[in-house]
Amino acid sequence: MRAFLFINRVNNGTVLEYYRMSKHIYPLLVAQFLSAFADNAILFTVIALVMQSAQPASWYVPALQSVFLVAFVLLAPWVGSFADKHAKSRVLIIANLIKAGGAGLLLLKVEPLIAYSIVGIGAAIYSPAKYGILPELAGHSGLVKANSWIEGSTILAILTGMVVGAKVADASITWALIGTIALFLISAATTLFLPVTLSKTPPEGSKIVVFYQEVSSFLSLPRSRFAVLGASLFWAAAACVRVIIIAWAPLVLMTHNASDIAELTLFLALGIIAGSALVPRLIPLEHLRRARIPAYLMGLLIIALSFTDSLWPARFVLFLMGTAGGMFIVPINAALQELGQQSIGSGGAVAMQNFFQNAAMLLSVGIYTLAASQQVGPIAALLALGALMMLATFLVVLRLPDSVTSSNRE
Repeated sequence: MRAFLFINRVNNGTVLEYYRMSKHIYPLLVAQFLSAFADNAILFTVIALVMQSAQPASWYVPALQSVFLVAFVLLAPWVGSFADKHAKSRVLIIANLIKAGGAGLLLLKVEPLIAYSIVGIGAAIYSPAKYGILPELAGHSGLVKANSWIEGSTILAILTGMVVGAKVADASITWALIGTIALFLISAATTLFLPVTLSKTPPEGSKIVVFYQEVSSFLSLPRSRFAVLGASLFWAAAACVRVIIIAWAPLVLMTHNASDIAELTLFLALGIIAGSALVPRLIPLEHLRRARIPAYLMGLLIIALSFTDSLWPARFVLFLMGTAGGMFIVPINAALQELGQQSIGSGGAVAMQNFFQNAAMLLSVGIYTLAASQQVGPIAALLALGALMMLATFLVVLRLPDSVTSSNRE
């Protein structure tokens, strides 16, 4: 396995340390891919289930996505400490079993809103353990690279899960659900190959009070604040772009086919994969401030999309937007995990991130929905979103230091 060489300066001396990426990264990648694949396959299976029923799809599908996200917000005070209190490898197993249980309820024809909310609970538990275990497996020098692999494999799982899940669901809802249950169980079994380690014992007391205290303490540091608010900014913008494209593409590109709109989203996702692959060489953790550059570019590209009026330029802009987004989010995730491990616990930090970013997604999509109901067009919405993205980046990065040495990290 490839060895990573890095230089650590301590007390004016140079110490050469050799870091070897843990072999346990690979089982985590497999487990994460299968779980994310099943997450997206089950989403489109539920959508197909609703579309084939008498339910009012105009409001029901957004409601399904909302009940999934709400779990990340409501359970944030508990899932982070749960991930830090127990071995994260075993928390991943529990989360996958809960997801499989939600899929099983769908198979038993339980109300989809209830069943899919159970899947959301499993996902809310899964996320802090998935990202929180990375510092334990990769260490400081391999953390950005490990995050780029996780993000790339997750996007690949999202793309393939959407396509395969939709096609299988169109043929048979029952077999689609059986397939997702099997994938969740295989992912859980793969997680057995991960080490059983405890990195931090969370504090006792009311989880809500502790969560509030941890949020206040964590956000007091500039790099921590940038990591949390930056991730929230990215996901709020990404969620809004996905929703706006649904209205923008038929108006501007004259595309009235759902698969054509999905193809546009594909270019955005491919860009995120490219950005995730490029970023380890360009934005190390010691120079987190550099992440502001792709954030500004992402805002500019959102504005550029509003001026695009043909298919291939739109695809190109979306690909570049995704690339900038991938380069923005990967080092931010890595910084948040390391800072969390050094302070409140990496699981707690990821749960906090989930709280803010999912609340931001719900808020941003809600604001756009309200604006659209007031006859605000998608072009104006893209212009406003891009401008807000750049302004928010400027405000968040104001007090972020230029660089942080390995002996003097915040």
